[in-house]
Amino acid sequence: MKEVGRWLEESPYSSGLGVRAERVDAERVHLALPFDATNSNGDTALHGGVAASMIVMAGQAVGRAALGADAGPWHTPAIQVSYLSAALGEGIVAEARLLRRGRELAFVDVAVATEPGKAVARGLVTVRGRAGAEPTPAAQAAGDDGGTDRGPMGPHLHKIPFHGKLGLFAERMEGGRSRICLPWKETNADVDGGVHEGAVLALLDTTGAMAAWAETGPGPYKASTPGIQARFLAAADRSDLVAYGHVRHRDRELLFSEVEIARASDRRLVSHGTVNYRIVTPDLAR
Repeated sequence: MKEVGRWLEESPYSSGLGVRAERVDAERVHLALPFDATNSNGDTALHGGVAASMIVMAGQAVGRAALGADAGPWHTPAIQVSYLSAALGEGIVAEARLLRRGRELAFVDVAVATEPGKAVARGLVTVRGRAGAEPTPAAQAAGDDGGTDRGPMGPHLHKIPFHGKLGLFAERMEGGRSRICLPWKETNADVDGGVHEGAVLALLDTTGAMAAWAETGPGPYKASTPGIQARFLAAADRSDLVAYGHVRHRDRELLFSEVEIARASDRRLVSHGTVNYRIVTPDLAR
């Protein structure tokens, strides 16, 4: 349990968010995150990538504790996050509980709520322990056609406090496509080495949302992320990452984006998933 607690609180990424581990055992984990404006969307709203990070951290903590210290290294082959409501200027807590433990897989349910108890997000996390086995080399990302139009929003992406904290910047935002970069930074690291899965999830969430905005264009619209799904192929190493987003379908206010995340050096996949994003334009609000 001490090693799991150390991983939670001493990973540069989680400590930079301000995460506190208040309970850690093989069945349940309780995390707390006080409000910090650097974790926001620019007003008082908590960034969706932060809530997703809390879910993957809490799920991983239970999985690591349940599978045991000899099961590592660990990664998250599957995670699903549903966003239920916004956390506005208030701290949040994450409660994780073990659903089932297998020989190398653990299945964990995670609930995120505000400190007063309003539901914010819910996640299902599958944790895998490789028991010392080396990962199989991943395929290359398909990427995009190399367009470089950043659109009206791309140049301002880093101005959102949480994006600036991560170091995110946009290389492309046009025609329902986005290409968002996450440079290697020690502050985004996992104590085990490499990029923390929470930072990768935040990149996936942002890339899918930016692809949706690249489809509709900016405006004074209501927008939110109903949910994301992601798969980590292996732990990310100490590399710059690039994410490619593409809106594959639009159904009125709902936009469905596919996202690939790869090492920038060789485009080897690290993670891939989908982001469901909602943009309510004036014609749909009537």
